Amino acid sequence: MPAPSGPDLPTFEWLGDAALTVRTPLARELYASLRARPLSGVQEAVPALNLLTLLLDAPTAGEAVQEAIAARLATLTPAPGGSGRRVVVPVTFGGPDLDWCAAHAGLDRAAFVAALCAAQLEVAFLGFTPGFAFLTGLPEPLRMPRLDAPRERVPAGSVALGGPWAGVYPRETPGGWRLVGRTAMNFFDLSRAAPVPWQPGDRVQFEARA
Repeated sequence: MPAPSGPDLPTFEWLGDAALTVRTPLARELYASLRARPLSGVQEAVPALNLLTLLLDAPTAGEAVQEAIAARLATLTPAPGGSGRRVVVPVTFGGPDLDWCAAHAGLDRAAFVAALCAAQLEVAFLGFTPGFAFLTGLPEPLRMPRLDAPRERVPAGSVALGGPWAGVYPRETPGGWRLVGRTAMNFFDLSRAAPVPWQPGDRVQFEARA
């Protein structure tokens, strides 16, 4: 039987027979709940914006998992914005697109950097490449159009703006966002107990460094 749907109710969609997507405004809260209290039958949960993809141990777990997720969601309430840990990212500003972005925002370079460092950002979800976080919370003037053609190589540690998002490239990859600085922080390191230093819901702030 299909799950009930509506603006505030979850919708479920199967990806093959061993993966289930859950679309809900409480995706972040559900992800945190599953990390704290794992659910039998769920091997992994992959978060996105208002979406959680569940990878199941076996196809036979599907119906029971869907019922358990619906029951779990009924116990959750929206978490306050930025309720996670605080992560400060030291940034040396001066990327190839910094002056262009400042002009686009109608600010000089110093004012643009100050505005970006004052922005209260939050990890919405992880994706694109391991350790890459889509950071939400940019004020409208700091939201930058993506490049018409992506760069073939974006250096690791590049701090970038693209549409409503800010982010940091954990490793060298192609990329189409505007580059405004660099950080020495390592956002993906398999030698650490926690390879990725941030999770959805964490509060993020850039800090200018010389």
